[in-house]
Amino acid sequence: MGGSSYSSSVYSARLSDVKAKGIDYFAHSAAIKSGKAENKVHPDLDPAKVNKAGKIVRESFDSDTHPQSRAVAVLFDVTGSMGMVPRQFVENLNTLMGLLVKKGVLKSPHVLFGAVGDATCDNVPLQIGQFEAGNEMDDVLSKIVLERGGGGGKKESYELGMYFMARHTDLDCFNKRGEKGLLFIAGDEMFYPKVSKTQVKNLIGADLQDDIPIDVLFEELQQKWEVVWIYPEQGSYLNDPTVINPLKALFKQNFVTLREAKDVATLIAKTIGLLEGYDESILDSSLKDLGIDDKALRSTSTALSTFKASTAMVGGKIDGLVVKNDGHDAVVRL
Repeated sequence: MGGSSYSSSVYSARLSDVKAKGIDYFAHSAAIKSGKAENKVHPDLDPAKVNKAGKIVRESFDSDTHPQSRAVAVLFDVTGSMGMVPRQFVENLNTLMGLLVKKGVLKSPHVLFGAVGDATCDNVPLQIGQFEAGNEMDDVLSKIVLERGGGGGKKESYELGMYFMARHTDLDCFNKRGEKGLLFIAGDEMFYPKVSKTQVKNLIGADLQDDIPIDVLFEELQQKWEVVWIYPEQGSYLNDPTVINPLKALFKQNFVTLREAKDVATLIAKTIGLLEGYDESILDSSLKDLGIDDKALRSTSTALSTFKASTAMVGGKIDGLVVKNDGHDAVVRL
């Protein structure tokens, strides 16, 4: 996966076409709602899906087109009110890809989209796409089921998503260059305290000897991934210490509260830029070039205040120059 290149114009045309026709971007979810599809995970996002070698793994590998790939993953909570976040993210995907690709913040981003629900009660509690470098990632987004379920117990199965990213991903950026992947989780509830071996077997098809405590899993996850938790303030439990305090204790400075859920894509773009050593003022200037307004820039800056203070950053430079090649708008680094 990940051999093509991303085109913002192709994505914009697709989004405009969907709106003009009055159809739902999330086609698989809409088909389930209308009774035209069975209420289950799309085959392309089935966490139990195997590769050509028969392994349950998502691969971000270098290619001739992308010789220095970098893995980026975004996992959405699609339960309850959080089901609106992917819809708002779709409207602003060009912001994220524009900063990464057009502005050259990452040389060759490979992006994976996935979603989590509640494995104790939902039909579709875990969805994991493939790493994609081109507009194939748009298709992955459209196949996510927005179940809007959840169990109402202040917990969702985020730990299953974290388990998958820790144990079932293979990243050239990490294996070859020692660069961690960049993982973002957008959620408003707590994870369960352990990864259930029964749920892993039933949903992913992998065998575990025992359940995995969350602190053990998180330590393993952090070896391969820089993990950022995004908590939109529209979430259900912002003022509930039984939810917020454990999240802060685990994620520390990487626990980020965001005023407006519609700014998730902008926040992810800016966070990646900061992690790559770019100055925030340069990032903001580049994001303004991409159409982001001052309100969103101020909101994301506030959200990242603790994160910025704890991150050792070096000066960075974004050229802002898009060198067109082969008639598409993917950047070519010179």
